[in-house]
Amino acid sequence: MPNIILLGTCDTKLPELLYLRDQILRHPDTTVTLIDVGRQHVENAAITMPQSLLVHKYGRNAPVAELSRGELNRYMATCATDAVRALVEQPTGPMGAPHGIVSLGGSGGTSLAASVMRNALPLGFPKLITSTIASGDTGPVVGEADITLMYSVVDVAGLNELLRNILSNAAGAILGMASAYERMLQEKRETRGETNGSSRKKVRVGITMFGVTTKSVDEIRAHLTANRDIDFEVFVFHATGHGGRAMERLVEEGRLDAIIDLTTTEICDYICGGNMSAGPTRLEAAIKAEIPLVLSVGATDMVNFGPPNQIPSQYRGRKLYEHNPSVTLMRTNAEEARSVGAFVADKLKKHKRASMVEVWLPNGGVSALSEAGGAFQDGDVDAALFSAVEQGLQGTSIRVVSDDRAINDKGFAVDVADSLVKMVS
Repeated sequence: MPNIILLGTCDTKLPELLYLRDQILRHPDTTVTLIDVGRQHVENAAITMPQSLLVHKYGRNAPVAELSRGELNRYMATCATDAVRALVEQPTGPMGAPHGIVSLGGSGGTSLAASVMRNALPLGFPKLITSTIASGDTGPVVGEADITLMYSVVDVAGLNELLRNILSNAAGAILGMASAYERMLQEKRETRGETNGSSRKKVRVGITMFGVTTKSVDEIRAHLTANRDIDFEVFVFHATGHGGRAMERLVEEGRLDAIIDLTTTEICDYICGGNMSAGPTRLEAAIKAEIPLVLSVGATDMVNFGPPNQIPSQYRGRKLYEHNPSVTLMRTNAEEARSVGAFVADKLKKHKRASMVEVWLPNGGVSALSEAGGAFQDGDVDAALFSAVEQGLQGTSIRVVSDDRAINDKGFAVDVADSLVKMVS
């Protein structure tokens, strides 16, 4: 029986929430847990966790009425995050564990709900928000989480024919996702006993990829999955900022056993202010988890910006490459390359199991654009990068492999994969 969490501000959106709840409950084998995250307490039999109970149980009874709009949003998000996490991790009562979460609202409600979904729920858990801002810049809302957004078209401010139609669709969407999720959990339980008797060790590997390192990643993936002794399950992450954060979140959740961080281009964007930064904590998850890590410097020859007219003024006149109409790549220079190398070395030195870390430096080109004849070929800049990594790791027992091949060379890819195999074996 799918149990769906419905999150919303009942003091401002009660009719819309109740309509969405009723649409979900039209499915005969479904229950709804309605959590009120509004400023004012509301009495209604449909509310499973009233605002007063939420604040009392998870918020230490802060003076909600005195909080500013921004403070209230953050406070209620914290309370609801703890409440939802408890429902997932320690389910009680006849409803049992939830199988999906849905919300509706404007910018404030969307921000609140998205914060709860990102922080309380694991990746893969069904998450849906019907929002007035779903057609804008949704990066800050979704982050690295798998949140599905549905544009409400009209404001969530009174029911009308169109909004009823959209909320009915939202009910159908979360019902479908929750049912699929419940079925998947059941299948996992049924197959777990069958796989326990397998003699092959199962290892979940995360690999980072960019378009200019795809060839290498494809070779690595094929080589790992063909291994007869270890059952490798490969997760490929697009290194767009959110992709790197998603991979590291899965590491933190204990859902990845090893990493081939082939494409560390997000570090360039962090250092140079590009559009695809994963922030200052990039690389730290695998280090803290002390899992096997094979790292390379794929696509560290570039910083990602939008269309040419959006390039920051300080970078005008630099070597640029139009990847597509929406993405312009800027070639890193020697100073930036040294900063990237120092960043990598400083992070890796914190890994407590040096035997579980290797760095591979492809002298033949760090991306398809840096190979011989490529638009970004620049041996001097690459040498500055490699030197910074090597110097930064001097005195450690971390293995650094200086390889004359390009990162997309098949032999390079196979050797990187084999190196990880040796670690996990």
